[in-house]
Amino acid sequence: MRNKQRKRPDVIVWRQFGGKGYCAFASLHRQVCIGILSVATLGMAARAHARQNTAALSSAEVRESTDETEMTELTVSGTMAPLTELQSARIVSVLTRQDIEQAAVQSINDLFKLVTGVDVRQRGGFGIQTDISIDGGTCDQVTILLNGIDIGNTQTGHFSADFPVSISDIERIEVLEGAASRVYGGQSFGGAVNIVTRHDSGQAVDFRAAGGSFGTAEGEARLALTTGRVGSRISGGGGRTDGGTQNSGWRKGQLYYQGDYEDTALRLDWQLGFSRKDYGANTFYSAAYPDQYERNERILASVSAETKGRFHFTPQVFWNRYYDNFELIRGDRFGENFHRLDVYGIKAGGYFSWKAGKTAVSAVIRRDDILSTNLGRDLDPAQYVAASGPGTGEAGLCYTRSDSRTTTSFSVEHNVLLPHWTLSAGIMASTTSGIDHGFRFYPGIDAAWRPTNRWKLLFSYNKGFRLPTFTELYYKSPTHEGNRDLKPEHNHSFSIGSQYAVPGASASIRGFYHRGTQMMDWVMYAPDDVFHSASFDLDNLGLQLQGKLAFPELMSRNAWVRSLSLGYTYIHQNRHDKVDVYKSNSALEYLRHKFVANVTHRIVSRLSMSWDVRWQQRMGSYMEGDRLYGYHPYWMLDAKLQWDAPTYNLYLQASNITNHTYHDLGSVPQPGIWVMAGARLRLSLCKN
Repeated sequence: MRNKQRKRPDVIVWRQFGGKGYCAFASLHRQVCIGILSVATLGMAARAHARQNTAALSSAEVRESTDETEMTELTVSGTMAPLTELQSARIVSVLTRQDIEQAAVQSINDLFKLVTGVDVRQRGGFGIQTDISIDGGTCDQVTILLNGIDIGNTQTGHFSADFPVSISDIERIEVLEGAASRVYGGQSFGGAVNIVTRHDSGQAVDFRAAGGSFGTAEGEARLALTTGRVGSRISGGGGRTDGGTQNSGWRKGQLYYQGDYEDTALRLDWQLGFSRKDYGANTFYSAAYPDQYERNERILASVSAETKGRFHFTPQVFWNRYYDNFELIRGDRFGENFHRLDVYGIKAGGYFSWKAGKTAVSAVIRRDDILSTNLGRDLDPAQYVAASGPGTGEAGLCYTRSDSRTTTSFSVEHNVLLPHWTLSAGIMASTTSGIDHGFRFYPGIDAAWRPTNRWKLLFSYNKGFRLPTFTELYYKSPTHEGNRDLKPEHNHSFSIGSQYAVPGASASIRGFYHRGTQMMDWVMYAPDDVFHSASFDLDNLGLQLQGKLAFPELMSRNAWVRSLSLGYTYIHQNRHDKVDVYKSNSALEYLRHKFVANVTHRIVSRLSMSWDVRWQQRMGSYMEGDRLYGYHPYWMLDAKLQWDAPTYNLYLQASNITNHTYHDLGSVPQPGIWVMAGARLRLSLCKN
């Protein structure tokens, strides 16, 4: 966990968590006690009036608050009900706004490389094609949320990490590791990621422009306005590059709007997002076709609310549409696919505190619809739908296949809070049309023991599941063949760990064991075979260590070195297949070792430097021609030099400074050294 600085100022108590300028992971460097928190998010950013009383806390919380002198923030606990960081029984990693501004990264997806337990696999620069996984899993096994709204892609997890926001929009990133289906839904098989955007107040505008290697140029603007009880933030930007490797050039653009309203009885939050990118896909699905090309477009909308009172009702309504145009051979109709995915639903639930603890309930109805030229069941010609979206300019082009499924789930959870103990237990019941007609049950229990206010010991067990994507079920091409008989994956996730924290220093250790059944993968059974969508069982064992030092708190406010963080993860997997596999396309290619380190230091005045170092060793192999090659371990060094003033920021950053040649996924070599220079201007339109 990064940038967890701790001090001992006065306690601030909020009566409710409204979704504006403070939140569970806001690095406020002070003790925070929150009486009520929205169950709809991993930690939705919020703004409220501070109050110097504890009337909203349960009696157990009041007793426990005397032990919270070392706490500076809340953390997402992996439970449906809100718990303070001291009470939490789950370890969550967080990248704060300060971490994000200091990081030498090119994109949002690059930020996840700084999280110890996250594997980021890219096919090019700037995160254009990125797979994100947790604890040795795959990109299909993670729930991706934007401000607590699920924006994952059920066509394929390869597209889940396409975001309509930019780095400048983000307040923090939260990563929950381990199964959490009872809390965040079915796709939380291996963990969950929540991107929380900034909730600025007042009137302000930001501009940023940057350029660098390989003809790269990008720019963006961001406007924040507050009118009465309504707050609005709108941002937009785009960029282009020739790419650092063969057939990896891209163009992209995004537009994002977020608003909120709050009065004495109700809090509303809404967001609209749009993103578009066109890019050379290199060997995205097969090394046999190096000239692939892809166009993606995303539209999202959501509204969430929270009532105020003894029972907090927290409904959500959401809709995501995703267009995909894939060319196996650029400019050729052979192997070309068009897809339109719609994911929409409603979530209703709430929570309340009483003498026995905290109780939360929720119900979710979610619908996934796909129209495609490749995925789904054949439509009668009379049912064909005219294709739309990028790449569909040709008259008469139609979607000829479709599929849909509806998932209904109910969850209940109760949290017992004692002076030195927390016990959280709950269960989710879920059923999905088209998969089976019965309810499946997914329980979980988390426990934490706090012998002192500096130490915490944790244990958890959670059962997770994941539905097959439409690609795994139906995709057929010259190199791949789906499997309509796939069943949901199941995961029994055990975790044990410990956390230690004092002002200026924190550390954690976590061990985990995941037992996966009916796991899904693309595999080849012989060198001349195509990839088949198949299932297997898996034993996944790992150990994770993290530590953070904040030298201004340990030494003096003028310390030359500002911060130092270290992290290491080790994973060992034992796979059980019914038939011997020649080549796995994803599930066997996990990180055996990952080490990350970051140090930030001053140079002079406002000039500072941040260094990011990574070392990782990937298991598995990739194909070149008809031969298999193992992945080689490698070191990576990135750096960022910046001058930070109140109204402007100038920076120079470099990725892969040693110009190392390496592979993250398949036979695609990653770019060498990539240098970018940029400037950011921040203007306040009026004073509050």
